[in-house]
Amino acid sequence: MKTGICILLVLIAATSLFAESLWKPTSSTGLFTDIKARQVGDVVTVLIVESSSTTQKASTDYDKKLDHKSDAGIGSLISKIPPFDFTSAQKGGASGSTSRTSNFSAKITATVIKVLPNGNLVIEATRGISSNSEKQQIKLTGTVRQQDIAPDNTVLSTYLADAQIDNSGKGPIGDRQKEGIISKLLKFLF
Repeated sequence: MKTGICILLVLIAATSLFAESLWKPTSSTGLFTDIKARQVGDVVTVLIVESSSTTQKASTDYDKKLDHKSDAGIGSLISKIPPFDFTSAQKGGASGSTSRTSNFSAKITATVIKVLPNGNLVIEATRGISSNSEKQQIKLTGTVRQQDIAPDNTVLSTYLADAQIDNSGKGPIGDRQKEGIISKLLKFLF
């Protein structure tokens, strides 16, 4: 009988060593909640999907006519001037238009740097990429509501308030896109 009790105690001890729950009471999230950013230090993935399009058109027409007539002069010296008249006319017009379209898409993970009293999260991110001497840097700051964060812990950039998204780059290819000195000088003079 003693042997049976010892085996039972050994089995109970062994079972308690290996029986663990998937849910830990010390974790910050519940068993059925999504793991989404909610406090300082948490991260959230921002899907940058920005596009803009502007079009401007202007046109001007003008028509100007001038008629002038002068009689002969009065007095001894001016009387020698004969009467004269002239007419001049100007017509013209101008029109112009500009159009610009811009699209920017990227994926960047931001860190929560502040939780506002209303629960909104202030986030910021910086990502630098270097390839073949070309350097690109994306900086992002903004405020996001917790309810706008999807269950997979992502948020579209269009849901960010006070969003500041800066995409800059430099290197041999980017340098070729800059305006040259002569073009700048001609633009300044004319």
